[in-house]
Amino acid sequence: MRRIVVFNLVSLDGYIADQNGDMSWAHRQDPEWNTFVTGNAKGEGALLFGRVTYEMMASWWPTPQAIQAMPAAAEWMNHAPKLVVSKTLKKATWNNSTLLKGDLVPALTKLKKESGPDFVVFGSGTVIAQLAEHGMIDEYQVVVNPIVLGRGKSMFDGVTRRTNLKLTRTRIFGNGNALLCYEPM
Repeated sequence: MRRIVVFNLVSLDGYIADQNGDMSWAHRQDPEWNTFVTGNAKGEGALLFGRVTYEMMASWWPTPQAIQAMPAAAEWMNHAPKLVVSKTLKKATWNNSTLLKGDLVPALTKLKKESGPDFVVFGSGTVIAQLAEHGMIDEYQVVVNPIVLGRGKSMFDGVTRRTNLKLTRTRIFGNGNALLCYEPM
């Protein structure tokens, strides 16, 4: 069975974007962090995005600047299969993208039962909240950034379901980021 894995960078106060949707605060570079990001980019998985995150990613990763700045990550992002959840997007034009219209939960319930790579969700707070509400997320990989935003967007806005999690691994980086991995109990 395919898994759904969330990988998100969050502020210490739990936001994936500030109140204006900006995520530039999340890019704290150092050699150790860059090596980790490059290693992650060699993984497998089908990317799962909401429309807003998809449009942001599609406007960056295919550019010469992205390819020069982070070649391994750009290679993976540009060639990995991508599933885009949207009720308003007319077509998904970024390489290897498929548009998913309709109800997310029944569609992903079916896709999880099929063979194929796991789904990796970046950003996409609305998608994460819907999946979390239905207990469909198999692992949360959260990178806590040492910054307090005060206000912003949570990946759990609208979630009413309590989910107990167990910590499965951690890693602290020299730039102050802390990777925390959790699975539902």
